[in-house]
Amino acid sequence: MDFRPGNLSLTRIYLMGFTNLGEKRPLLFLPFSVMLVSILTTNGVLVVVIFTSRKLHAPMYLLIGALSLLSFYSPLFFVPKMLYSFASNTYDFSVTECLVQMFFIHFHGLFNSSVLLEMAVDRYVAICFPLRYHDIVTLRSSAVFSVALALRNFVVMVVQSSFFASLTFCYSDVIYHCMCEQTSVVKLACGAVSRNYVASVVAFSVTSMDCACIACSYVVIFAVIFRTPSGESRQKAIHTCSTHLMVLGVSYGSVLVAFTGYRVSAVSPDLRVLASLMYMLLPCFFSPFIYGIRTAEIRVHLVKFVSRNRQK
Repeated sequence: MDFRPGNLSLTRIYLMGFTNLGEKRPLLFLPFSVMLVSILTTNGVLVVVIFTSRKLHAPMYLLIGALSLLSFYSPLFFVPKMLYSFASNTYDFSVTECLVQMFFIHFHGLFNSSVLLEMAVDRYVAICFPLRYHDIVTLRSSAVFSVALALRNFVVMVVQSSFFASLTFCYSDVIYHCMCEQTSVVKLACGAVSRNYVASVVAFSVTSMDCACIACSYVVIFAVIFRTPSGESRQKAIHTCSTHLMVLGVSYGSVLVAFTGYRVSAVSPDLRVLASLMYMLLPCFFSPFIYGIRTAEIRVHLVKFVSRNRQK
């Protein structure tokens, strides 16, 4: 994919997020550095534990591993550059670099949504068809579903990338953000940008469809749970879904906060930037803790992994 912009009249973009902090802006380096190290460490360990433990090679655990892998590499496409900006007090990006960063931010959003959808389907089958779960949810069926979603995401990303790469930049070169957020970048473009908005609507529709499917699956799940006569079975079913629901809450909750921040005029620009960053980082930060602590099988293998490495 060629990410060179359609017109090089504008070759640099200045990301001016948190500039209202003035000389205090470099202080942001420490908290975001700690957050990045935590994200890389916890998700990295979870990926290694899941993919090296044969007993965890079941569809749901592999999906958790895939989510951790996404959470591991996604911040690497924008956080290091942001940290460098904080430390050196520099703000400029090349246009090509900005477009590449924007591509991977969209990539993360689409694939994260797909993994959460697959997890919801897994929970739906586990609760609604418990006796047929192992016949329906197999490694083969999960792989087919994953490939279908990946192909869908690939088509959306190719369309978006081709449109973004054809943008002509001729307006202001300043974005009040710390990463190349798509809406802000498109505002710098001149000429016909309607195709890019259409591409964005398509991507938004895809993730909205995933969200709607997840919501519908949980409506059915809770209907089944509340019809269950046994209190013990009901409690077990709720526990089965609670971990995934917590991750959904963090993911979609942070999106809602970021979206609301941009719609409320009283919110300061710096708070809007912070909300957008948290939408990208909070799910990556909390997911490994949620799954590592609340999933018994993963917790057992994590303890074994830590004990084994201490002995070495």
